[in-house]
Amino acid sequence: MAKWTPKHEAPEPLEGPVVATITGGTILWFVLFLVQLPFYGWFDDHGHTWWVWTCLAGAGLGLIGIWYVRKRDAAIKRAAAAGPDQAATAAE
Repeated sequence: MAKWTPKHEAPEPLEGPVVATITGGTILWFVLFLVQLPFYGWFDDHGHTWWVWTCLAGAGLGLIGIWYVRKRDAAIKRAAAAGPDQAATAAE
């Protein structure tokens, strides 16, 4: 079986507003939790309380995600400010 080799370079990864995206998603999960909270009795009667707790877990994990992407964004900016020589050695 021959080893497969790509015919072209891989594209650069897309960088977008990562912090804003994660923050928006976290806010959405928390809002969904708050919207479902008044109906907790209905969810409990029908065995769907996991919907409520899934939204809360999404908000909690989103807080960790916000912390992570902010640190990542700061590290990328520090590496870019340090210059191309420092960024290359930091990546290795």
